[in-house]
Amino acid sequence: MDPVSQLASAGTFRALKEPLAFLRALELLFAIFAFATCGGYSGGLRLSVDCVNKTESNLSIDIAFAYPFRLHQVTFEVPTCEGKERQKLALTGDSSSSAEFFVTVAVFAFLYSLAATVVYIFFQNKYRENNRGPLIDFIVTVVFSFLWLVGSSAWAKGLSDVKVATDPKEVLLLMSACKQPSNKCVAVHSPVMSSLNTSVVFGFLNFILWAGNIWFVFKETGWHSSGQRYLSDPMEKHSSSYNHGGYNQDSYGSSGGYGQQASLGPSSDEFGQQSSGPASFTNQI
Repeated sequence: MDPVSQLASAGTFRALKEPLAFLRALELLFAIFAFATCGGYSGGLRLSVDCVNKTESNLSIDIAFAYPFRLHQVTFEVPTCEGKERQKLALTGDSSSSAEFFVTVAVFAFLYSLAATVVYIFFQNKYRENNRGPLIDFIVTVVFSFLWLVGSSAWAKGLSDVKVATDPKEVLLLMSACKQPSNKCVAVHSPVMSSLNTSVVFGFLNFILWAGNIWFVFKETGWHSSGQRYLSDPMEKHSSSYNHGGYNQDSYGSSGGYGQQASLGPSSDEFGQQSSGPASFTNQI
């Protein structure tokens, strides 16, 4: 039997059933989807310029672009419909900073989730030793939650700019030939942005996963257990002082005032002495 089968049969992978490890596995999977749908994107659009002079027309102008979306570097040539010369144009905008930041966060989140999942499964004792592992895990989880929120928001704005810059109608406005009513300019093919839209969705899903996992990581730290002890100690002190206080039924019953009321009346000895007075007087008579 190979080592992996032995570990599985020994119940090592039971940690994946716990919320902490299960969420880390989901974070690993969602991080892959996030950087794959964004970093692996390549698309394009196709335009058609039909000049009055058919020899100058170009009915298939392909414009390709891809990650990291430095659109101002994407150049293409179009006819001017005013002779054989052609016009060289470029797309507008640069969304590389937001796209690269998003992909970088996704890659590092994937690496950390992979390492954390391995630690949860195979090194649980070392993870909880001296409470350093949970504390580091908690801090990193909070940081990645913030990075996912910032990165997803920035990339959503960057994707919006990419859609505007690659809209065929906007690109046609850049061409001088399309400003002449006699020429016919048409958008043949628009870019498909479904995978980029999916990347934004996975970005915010990753934020939700990491933010929700903060609580489960916090429970592993000493801060959570110390907070529970702080709340339980005052309650124990209050209950002990109530049990050992002045109100005690046994002490009340043994030394209560009802026993002392019996001493208010004369005792049998005193009563006997008082009754002997009249008897001795009759004897003297």
